[in-house]
Amino acid sequence: MESDGHGPGEYVLGVDSGGSGLRVALGTVDGEAPLATSACAEPVRTGPRGIDAAHLLEQLLPTVRDLLARHGAGGRIATAAIGAAGMATLGGQLRAELPGALADSLGLRRLALAADAVTAYAGAVGQRPGAVVAGGTGLIALGTDLTRWRRADGWGHLLGDSGGGAWIGRAGLDAAMRAHDGRRGGSPALLARLEAVFGPAPELPGLLYPRSDRPAVLASFAPEVAACAVHDPVAAAILRDAAGHIAEAAAAVCPEGGPDEAGYEVALTGGLFRMGEPLLVPVREELARQLPHARAVPGSGDPLIGSLRIAQALATGDLRLPLHPTLLWVTLPSGRNPDLPEETEQDSRPVSG
Repeated sequence: MESDGHGPGEYVLGVDSGGSGLRVALGTVDGEAPLATSACAEPVRTGPRGIDAAHLLEQLLPTVRDLLARHGAGGRIATAAIGAAGMATLGGQLRAELPGALADSLGLRRLALAADAVTAYAGAVGQRPGAVVAGGTGLIALGTDLTRWRRADGWGHLLGDSGGGAWIGRAGLDAAMRAHDGRRGGSPALLARLEAVFGPAPELPGLLYPRSDRPAVLASFAPEVAACAVHDPVAAAILRDAAGHIAEAAAAVCPEGGPDEAGYEVALTGGLFRMGEPLLVPVREELARQLPHARAVPGSGDPLIGSLRIAQALATGDLRLPLHPTLLWVTLPSGRNPDLPEETEQDSRPVSG
């Protein structure tokens, strides 16, 4: 990829859009850390056409102008990378509308639109071959040998996300309800925590099922499972099962072989892994068993840092992560993707949500 060239007074922009809101980072082309960051607490809406481009712009543009006014000293944005949860399947409207809108409003020359798993990869691993497991309410694994992406899971709490926060929380609540009923596999310790958090066990279905944020509610119980795992064998077994699923996802996407005898890095990133040793110990054990030649490392950055790194690489012509019609899409302001061959470019046209 050729560089557009850059000069003094030019900046890069990293954006992370997720369930907790929109985060923005302003940086220089060659700076290690952001000059400044800002956050918008309201998550970008998703509608019938997918992620709402107008709502994203409504939050993003004033934030960028404020950052430039306070830190840009009259500079301009050369490149930007926007990572969003759901980009791969719900990003059609963003791919259709953002390049032109950002070119008109900010004079942007190049834009990268990426799935949040890709920005998590860039933040945790950088532009090296390897794999990342991003765990929070859900769970997705992404790996690359720098020629193509491999994805495992991330299919949502009804079809997958095995080992993620909602999966662990649901398994813990199942064990609690089993204890309430007197069925096999129950955990009195988890039942006690259910009642402390949610109230009487028989009332839980009425509290849970009407909620539109059921995955988040389920995931909120995952730390209770981790706290009980120290002394409760049922809770400990749930975390061991979760660790097995996490390692399976990593093994499914990790490049075969390795760049050296030590193998590739497998980075663990996201709030799931902040539950600490009750989960991390079995995860390390499962990774050692299923991927003996890989190196498990903590993620060194988050998706916001990853998006900033992608924007910097785009500005310098050094983007080595593989392009993909929905996972990592690079455009000129015209909306054309300059880096995919013509026959592949047809696949990179906007996909409806």
